Amino acid sequence: MGILTDSKLNGRCLPRSHKRALHRAGTALAAVLIAAPGLAAPVLAPIWTDHAVIQRDAPILVSGQARPQERIDGDLGGQKSSAVASDDGTFTLRFPARPADGAALTLRITGPDGTGPDVHDLKMGDVWLCSGQSNMEFAVERALNGDMIARMANDVDLRLLQIPKDTAGVPAATFKMPVAWATASPSSVPSFSAACYFMGKELRAQQGIPVGLIHASWGGSRLRPWLTPDAAEALYGKAEVAMLRQHDSDPFGAVTAFAPQWADWYRKETGGTQPWTDPAQLSWAPVPRIGVWNAWTGTPLAANANGTVWLRRSVVLTSAQAKAGATLSLGIIDDMDMSFVNGRAVGNTFSWDEERHYRVPPALLRAGVNEIMVAISNSWDKGGFTTGADKLQLAIANGPTIPLAEGWRYSIAPVKSFPPRPPWDSNGGIGVMHNRMVAPLGHIALKGAVWYQGESDVDVPGYADRLRALFAGWRRQFSPGMRMLVVQLANFGPPQTAPAPSGWATIREDQRAIASNDGNAALVAAIDIGERTDIHPANKPLLGQRLAMAAQGVALPMPVSATREGGMIRLRFSGVEKGLAAWSGPAPLGFELCGADQSSCRYAQTRIDGADVMLSDDGAPATRVRYAWGESPVVNLFDGRALPVPGFELPIGNR
Repeated sequence: MGILTDSKLNGRCLPRSHKRALHRAGTALAAVLIAAPGLAAPVLAPIWTDHAVIQRDAPILVSGQARPQERIDGDLGGQKSSAVASDDGTFTLRFPARPADGAALTLRITGPDGTGPDVHDLKMGDVWLCSGQSNMEFAVERALNGDMIARMANDVDLRLLQIPKDTAGVPAATFKMPVAWATASPSSVPSFSAACYFMGKELRAQQGIPVGLIHASWGGSRLRPWLTPDAAEALYGKAEVAMLRQHDSDPFGAVTAFAPQWADWYRKETGGTQPWTDPAQLSWAPVPRIGVWNAWTGTPLAANANGTVWLRRSVVLTSAQAKAGATLSLGIIDDMDMSFVNGRAVGNTFSWDEERHYRVPPALLRAGVNEIMVAISNSWDKGGFTTGADKLQLAIANGPTIPLAEGWRYSIAPVKSFPPRPPWDSNGGIGVMHNRMVAPLGHIALKGAVWYQGESDVDVPGYADRLRALFAGWRRQFSPGMRMLVVQLANFGPPQTAPAPSGWATIREDQRAIASNDGNAALVAAIDIGERTDIHPANKPLLGQRLAMAAQGVALPMPVSATREGGMIRLRFSGVEKGLAAWSGPAPLGFELCGADQSSCRYAQTRIDGADVMLSDDGAPATRVRYAWGESPVVNLFDGRALPVPGFELPIGNR
């Protein structure tokens, strides 16, 4: 199964992910406001709109933009604060912490001339950021009973903020479009994140204080697009981050810098070949038609469109045309491409809805025959060109446009893995979603964050390091003491009849380990409420209830240790209430004993001993215990609150 499954099932109508003009407009907004001659009043950061919830019991920071060195005065519910705008026009007003309060507050901001914005109906309460990929994006109206629940939504103290999707190479000051807080109602709830909403709804019912929910997620996204710049640089190095920033202003230069990584991957996969410089290393066949490979009847791609496919075409240029340079246009490609002209990389994009337009400098062109080669990698469902042949062309600078609709040949690449993703990749780039969807939140205080993601990182090494870095970066931006909640991946995929390696189980264990070793985090299991044939389980109301428990510090069942005890192995758990029970059988299912390698893993006989589980030691080498180690394991171990034990792996110790 491809690592991008959920994003493509989630729909192919995502907004265009790389719109560099919008990125530059967003990050430059502050400069525009400062330079505008008519700017008479300060402008608040985009988070400050009517109906916002402010985090209780934490210092309140209100940021915005004004003319450099202007004095800005603020009044929040009778409390005063003032600040002087810095040389770049930014200012921050600081107000003391307030307790939770149902009373509505007004924030008044004034500049030197006495004018400025007023923000009304602000409430003190708890604010949560909800982020991840499509299971976090999954809307209330699609959840179990979601349509009915949305129609009945009516809570003026449950407030929602939806962040629009976009990416940026550097942290932006504004979102892609204006945002506004809304109270929970039949108009605001249906399209909002179900997991996030049901958690907030439960918190409101149990705590009775205002709750603010900020939803920023993107179907199919990996973890690294959500990293803060400092966390990204610590993990990937300054060179990778510099490459990302370069791509905004100099895409060709960035692609040139990234190309050796891609080339190293391909040579390693194929034993040293590099067909972009020697096309004769591959066997070529005529392209049946410009379109998705699935429609190429009679070819292997019609039955299996996953993998990497080369496409090749030559074009003849005059000396004048070569000296002028050109733009290579390829239409929309699904999923990702690495495009070459005369053996040199000119473009690399991951997107299902963005047209490819790559600048080709004169130095890469020559009079006579020029070779265009495109390596297209597809990870799920349809692959190849999703727009018509008329989109394929080479536009000579200040000259003619040469159609490239015909004359293509193809060759299926002998590679098994997928290529590395560049730092600017829309769904897997370094910090690109944080920069545009989280950075504009500024340094507001948060109660915590909920993270539901991991499907797209299956089989991508280093997830634990990335998750740890995500925690650290968000805490630096928002609140050092904010609580982090992680939804462990739900069951999805084929059943298994014998122990086997599992990328999904590995991600689950990374999630459990990071949450368990963090002093203010919690893992919320969803391993019992998934759907084997649907990556988007609909039982988000139950998930929301569990998230609300974890948000309030309620202990959930978690494995603690595995130790030998006579001829048995005792598994101890924390967070168990009213003992453990095996549903629909005499004993818990899905426990494995493992030695040094995967081939040594075997299912174990078990029994329950109060809040512990006892495994029979079969005498074969065993150094580890695994539970629910598979994509879609059958689980039947619950505590007295009907809360499941999460999937895990623990080393076996001695008493």
